[in-house]
Amino acid sequence: MTRPDDLPPEQAGNVITVRLATRQRLSRLDRSNISSASCGACGKTSFDALEIRTSPLASGLQVRRDVILTLPDRLKPVQETFRSTGGVHASGLFSPEGELIAFREDVGRHNALDKLIGWALTNHRIPLDDHILLLSGRISFELVQKAAMASIPVIAAVGAPSSLAIDIARQFNMTLAGFLRPHSMNVYTNPHRII
Repeated sequence: MTRPDDLPPEQAGNVITVRLATRQRLSRLDRSNISSASCGACGKTSFDALEIRTSPLASGLQVRRDVILTLPDRLKPVQETFRSTGGVHASGLFSPEGELIAFREDVGRHNALDKLIGWALTNHRIPLDDHILLLSGRISFELVQKAAMASIPVIAAVGAPSSLAIDIARQFNMTLAGFLRPHSMNVYTNPHRII
């Protein structure tokens, strides 16, 4: 290892050069042992490994259609990082009446949701079976899985769901609404929760 004080003056500073003593064969590593903060598919060796083990949600939550349609406008004013960068996603947790309970932003959609569920967990609020989740982008299957594990029965988003997200929402008795606009939305699963 080369330390900064061993470097020529033009390379001095916060520099450390590391050289491995032997060459490592990374192909021998079992990828399933790698932990990832990215989407639920990363690090999995098969589609069967993507399956989560939880029961279908039994929440009797019902939400007015007009409340769901207003959620993007209720989340937007608090998205300071998005306002200054235009490059982050948000996950917002709402009451059935549309009150913003908590939100988190991150460059990754899944990280924003992880932060929000982490907040709920540390504040002893799980299960979230009487809440609505709003996503600022598209709905992917891993976001639906995470919401299922936190017992969130209604997911709404400004973007589209993937077909696998729809399948998982149906499997876990979750209501999935996408393409939220001021006067319209698409409801993909369990529309009985939207009144």
